[in-house]
Amino acid sequence: MLNAIIKPLVEWYRANKRELPWRDKDNAYYTWVSEIMLQQTRVEAVKPYFERFIKELPDIPTLAACPGEKLLKLWEGLGYYNRVRNMQEAALVVTEKYNGRLPESYESLLSLKGIGSYTAGAIASIAYHIPVPAVDGNVLRVYARLTGSREDITKASVKKKVEEALLKIMPKDCPGDFNQALMELGAIVCIPNGEAKCESCPVKEACTAYHDGTVEALPVRKPKKERIVENRTVLVIQDGDYTAIRKREEEGLLAGLYELPNVEGHINAEEAIGLVKKLRMEPLYIEELKPAKHVFSHIEWRMTGYRIRVAAVEPSKASGLIFIKRKKSDMQYAIPSAFRAYAKYMKEEKLAQS
Repeated sequence: MLNAIIKPLVEWYRANKRELPWRDKDNAYYTWVSEIMLQQTRVEAVKPYFERFIKELPDIPTLAACPGEKLLKLWEGLGYYNRVRNMQEAALVVTEKYNGRLPESYESLLSLKGIGSYTAGAIASIAYHIPVPAVDGNVLRVYARLTGSREDITKASVKKKVEEALLKIMPKDCPGDFNQALMELGAIVCIPNGEAKCESCPVKEACTAYHDGTVEALPVRKPKKERIVENRTVLVIQDGDYTAIRKREEEGLLAGLYELPNVEGHINAEEAIGLVKKLRMEPLYIEELKPAKHVFSHIEWRMTGYRIRVAAVEPSKASGLIFIKRKKSDMQYAIPSAFRAYAKYMKEEKLAQS
């Protein structure tokens, strides 16, 4: 049955594939960067980030040599910053061991930091035309529906089983197109949550779920754990054209990034003023900001905020804070999207007056 889908699927892909800035470039580095960016991020959102990243870091040696602060700034907004840290570690190895070019071996690709079976399969098949599968969430969903499988696709053993099944039928003349066709089908036709566009599917006649009427029931996946909810209060502390930020710890959530000062819990305006005084600053004006929410994979932040104008600050007395100019916040410091709702106040010209 799976053999029967190869020809119509590849033909459909070649006629209908989306134009993407990393596609059809025959460039292993482009494939690598795009696939890492696409983890946990939508295609449309990735496009401008990819183009900016490649403009600044056009090849693996420049990625390996990029200063840490600049690298995180280029990644700002994509989240999951360990992805780009791992990329740089891998780039250092590739520069030293493989003369700055990703190895043309699935096993060697797998040995690099941050590259798992899916990314290794994507690079190997798309850039180097090696007949190995690249199984991501889209492919798992397509496979489950095609075969009618009711196995839990969140299990590593099930993913391994799918990889083995696809490996047996990988077309040697177009492995990259076949893998991308499966991904594309899952991204724009065989989509989740009861929205599958079965009438547009080039392989519906070979699909078990389509014939059985079980498309909406598949794939099977165990329910996600409920996220931990954390309340936080964010402080936008400003001295004229400058806003206070600080660097987070080098381990844990958002490790090593810059943030607006914040504390656990929701505090009132009087408590916020007290915190600013403890930081050895003199508050002049306080403005309550709108609540905001940010969802991580396992934690949800529910935030309140205050914008506080303070008297002129002596840097030596700022208790670990860095006061940065409005324009510099755009160019130098990577502030996670978790703080986006409040970071926008860093760029405003004036603080509202009472």
